[in-house]
Amino acid sequence: MSTPHLVATDLDGTLVRTDGTVSPRSARVLADLDARGVPVVFVTARPLRWMDELWPMVGAHGLAIVSNGAILYDVTNRAVREVRGLEPAAGLAVVDAIAAALPSATFAIESVDGLRVDERYVDVEGTGEETARGPLAELWTAPAVKLLVRDLDADPDELRRGVVGAVGEAAIATWSVDHLLEISAPGVTKAATLARVAAELGVDAADVVAFGDMPNDLPMLRWAGTPFAVANAHPDVVAAAGRLAPSNDEDGVARVLEELFGL
Repeated sequence: MSTPHLVATDLDGTLVRTDGTVSPRSARVLADLDARGVPVVFVTARPLRWMDELWPMVGAHGLAIVSNGAILYDVTNRAVREVRGLEPAAGLAVVDAIAAALPSATFAIESVDGLRVDERYVDVEGTGEETARGPLAELWTAPAVKLLVRDLDADPDELRRGVVGAVGEAAIATWSVDHLLEISAPGVTKAATLARVAAELGVDAADVVAFGDMPNDLPMLRWAGTPFAVANAHPDVVAAAGRLAPSNDEDGVARVLEELFGL
């Protein structure tokens, strides 16, 4: 296996341990790659506001693809480089289609500046981070990086099938946890944004190593020349990647990178 020219890794469940931290071993490997000039791209479904706690762990280097590809963020300069969001009219049409198919579904929109939620949306994470609550038709005034669809009572598989069927080609629906679907604008995926970053850097897909654990990582893993699933990954991800790294709690990403780069 040739030495990769770019590293792309998911965060939660992949690089980040179950306790929410990045291990000293992983942090050291990231710093070593940075010192060698190897581009590292963090690729996550997390909203931008959930990233502040991670920057000290991963170091002031690299790029981050946030909100499943909707935001490209310059970690070094702490600056948003690109936003590709779902426009209000198109997004509200998607909401109407999902609500017609799944009347118990609730909705929220993730924007660069925060979270806006409908009257029935439940903040199960207990973050208290919503910036506004009310009818989405009134709150959705600018492109949203993600539309969130939550139903705590629905069977997770039925919810996914229902949302995907209702969305059709109008947007891209994916998921990383049960009872919650994340919807992006057409053409927005982790893979699509990563491909643009790689092209900008002059790196071919064949020279990219990528790591992931959940179905929202599948497009990225299928695109990258050297894909790895961590041992704790969803079975569909393990099957698609074809290569298995140790789990996130065993520093799987760091251990593979140490071998690939001779660290």
